[in-house]
Amino acid sequence: MGRTSVLLVIAAASFLVIFNGVADALKEDSQVFQVCGKVLCQDCTEGWNEWVTGAKPIKGCKVSITCLDDRSRVVHYASDLTDDAGEFEVSVKKYTNGKELKPQNCFLRLVSSPDPVCNIATDFAGGKTGVKLHRPAVVYRDIVKYVLGPFYYSTPMCDEPDTSIVDSNDSKESNY
Repeated sequence: MGRTSVLLVIAAASFLVIFNGVADALKEDSQVFQVCGKVLCQDCTEGWNEWVTGAKPIKGCKVSITCLDDRSRVVHYASDLTDDAGEFEVSVKKYTNGKELKPQNCFLRLVSSPDPVCNIATDFAGGKTGVKLHRPAVVYRDIVKYVLGPFYYSTPMCDEPDTSIVDSNDSKESNY
């Protein structure tokens, strides 16, 4: 029992040292942080296996990153287009107009798809409403990278109807 307690204390101390190292790297070394991910087309008209595993990359999709200051004002906006593999990578300078951008105040979302068939944004992984940056996936020397997604577009046939819109005829009472 005593040996297990010592190992737990050593593991906790090691975690604190590593966590402080990551925090220091985020604060000092990096002047830029990167956000990357992938955008795919998921077709619900296919069979289950094709729908789950057969998503195809979409070239030319536009994604955007918006960063806010502490008073929720937009201080940075950038966008990128996906490549042949459906991948994007946006680099953001950590300092804009003399102020530090905090990655946790930034969010990334889908903007548009050039695909004439697969152009309905879904909210898988937060692509439609936007996903906030939380923890970087890579912290190495002066590289801080957030890896998001994959995000998905779908076909119009797969789009769910918006049930929050009430038909105006249903909401009116008849005077007859």
